[in-house]
Formats: sequence, C-alpha cells, structure tokens
Amino acid sequence: MRITSAKVVVTSPGRNFVTLKIETDEGVYGIGDATLNGRELAVASYLTEHVVPLLIGRDPARIEDTWQYLYQGAYWRRGPVTMSAIAAVDTALWDIKGKVAGLPVYQLLGGRSRDGVTVYGHASAETTDGLLKEVDRFVALGYKAVRIQTGVPGLPSTYGVGHAGTTYEPANAESALPEESAWSTEKYLAHVPSVFAQVRAEFGPTLGLLHDVHHRLTPIEAARLGKSLEPYTPYWIEDPVRAELQEGFRLIRQHTTTPIAVGEVFNSIWDCQQLIQEQLIDFVRTTVVHAGGITHLRRIFDLASLYHVRSGSHGATDLSPVCLSAALQLDISIPNFGLQEYMPHSAETDAVFPHGYTFADGYLQPSDEPGLGVDLDEEAAAEYPYRPAYLPVNRLEDGTVHPW
Repeated sequence: MRITSAKVVVTSPGRNFVTLKIETDEGVYGIGDATLNGRELAVASYLTEHVVPLLIGRDPARIEDTWQYLYQGAYWRRGPVTMSAIAAVDTALWDIKGKVAGLPVYQLLGGRSRDGVTVYGHASAETTDGLLKEVDRFVALGYKAVRIQTGVPGLPSTYGVGHAGTTYEPANAESALPEESAWSTEKYLAHVPSVFAQVRAEFGPTLGLLHDVHHRLTPIEAARLGKSLEPYTPYWIEDPVRAELQEGFRLIRQHTTTPIAVGEVFNSIWDCQQLIQEQLIDFVRTTVVHAGGITHLRRIFDLASLYHVRSGSHGATDLSPVCLSAALQLDISIPNFGLQEYMPHSAETDAVFPHGYTFADGYLQPSDEPGLGVDLDEEAAAEYPYRPAYLPVNRLEDGTVHPW
C-alpha cells in the first residue's frame, strides 16, 4: 500500500477547522485534525506547501518512521504550526492502520483500560446564581465533573463566560481585529473563592469542580488562589501561570495542595518534561492535534505515568470531532487517564464530521468502527468557507497587555 494523494480541507461550520485527508492506492483513506485556533491558514499552508509533497509514495503503515521523518527532517523543530501539521499526518495514518486492521485504534494501543471516558463540561454564567443553575443542568445530564467560570464584578467581560446566556466562543469572526478585554487580578482573586463556596455548598463534596485561570497569574498569586480554594477541594485549577518559566510551578507547590493542570498550549514532550519529572503538576492537558499526534501524545502520557501525573486533555470546540475521536482512543487505553474536556459541537460541525463516539451519563465512548470512527463530508464542508477569526487580547485596567 502506498500514499497516492493528500489534501487539506479548511471549513468553518460555526468556527474554522483544518483537516488533512490522506488517500492510498488501495482505496483506504485516513483523516487528521490540523486546527490551530486563530492561525488556521498557517498550518494549512505548511501542510500544502511543505508536507503533502513528502507523503506521496510513502508506506502509510510506517507511522513512526513518518513521524521522525517529518520532525527530524524539517530541521526547524517543534512549535505549534509544525507539530499541528505532523499531528494531522500521524492521526490520519493511525486512522488508515485501524481501517486496514479492521479494528478501532484503541485496540491497536492495547485495548480498553476502563469502561468509559469520564468527561467534564463547561458551566458558566455572568452571576453565581446563574452558574448554580448551569451546574445543576450538567449534573442532571450525568456529569461527574464541571468547570465553573463566572463574570467578575467590576469587569465588563470575563474569559469563559458568554454574554446573556450565549455559548462562550472566544474567536470572533465578526471583527476585523482582535477584541480587547479588561482584567483585574485583584478583583478576580477576591471573587473566585466565594463562587467555589456557593457551588460546593449547593452540590456537596463529591462533584468534581474545575476552574480555568488561563495563564493570568504570577506564581505567588496562583499560590494564593490555590490556598484560598483548598477548603472547597477543587479537582484542579487549570493553567494558573504561563509555563515558560517552569520553576514558577515549584513556588505554587510550596504553598498549596490544590491540584494543577497545564499543557493545552504545549506541543512536545520537552515542553512538559520538567513539570512532569519534578511532579510540579497533577494533570497534563496536551492534545492530539497540538502535540504531534497520537504517536507523540502517547509518549507524553507514558512519561507522565511514571510520576503520578494523569491526563486531562483539552477538548474545547476549537478542536474538531476528528481530534476528539483520536483523543478518546488514547483516553480509553492509557493507564493514567484522569479526565477529558468535552464541549459538544454544533449540529453543523457534526454534519461535516460524522462520527461514532457517544455520550451518556457523564462518559464518552469511542466508536468501535475501524480506525478513528469519524469521517469528513467534503460536500458539507464546502458549504462553510473559511472566515478569519482572531482570539481576544487582554489588558490590565491601566492598559498594559496581559495574558489572555
């Protein structure tokens, strides 16, 4: 079997997705997600101009060799654009391998390690009273864990919270330039503990409560937040600080036992090596699409398992159902699974990417179809052309640019 063609499909059924489809001379094809939110065309160009020509004539069964060929052969290694492109190839090749074998990919990874993949949902509202209603809605659907985000009094908008009950969508296709929002760390730190207190009082001690800080604090501020939340036993706080200075996590560890999850912006095992080996985090949130595909993400999870670090992969709707399908193959099979983020896609997105995974009672089940169990309807995709959409820019109240 040989690769005969590969093409990149960019579509926007509500938001932009980049998909690679690899075809073979035996009629078997595979698909991989290459979406990099806000920079989609950079990856599409990288694939079209630099990677696709290298694939023609290659044996699709040589997944590891192809991964090394694209990674080491590029010389300019790592980075989100390169690794998202490699991830798309790798994921598509695993899809092909599963179809050839007649098995879902997770069976090729060792089979099930659990009966279902526990997921968490996003509960948000501008007020805490509104949040309580949202959490109750998720609990009624069977969720065992919920991420909680509210508006911060005194700030016009807050990360993770939609306006007037709308679904939160950070990328804005209606504006020619990135939206700008205001931020106050002091107001935020004063508000969040009261939110946790009310949610915990309403829903008891066993519901998993998560919160996304979105890289906005310094290490000592994050330590203060973690310590203030300890009475309410968060499942984790996510991305408390930027991870460029990884020693900063050691300072957080010295002051709080609140679990820490990081890594959705990581794209290689070297990005999280120190954090894992020094046990400075509890959950690694790297994804299939941004961390070099199934092959490389499995390496990250294998390293993490040696240091009591569990998986908690990013799973927002800026990743297509192709990526979620691939993530579930790993989630169901690895020994150190922790939690999977799950935001259901729109009906338009589901029509473009028909899939076999299912949700019930707080768990996702991967498809048992051969390969990834997801497809790309190219005719439906063509109905949704690409629309430029920037992620926001954040500023302190004095105008200083601050991590969004």
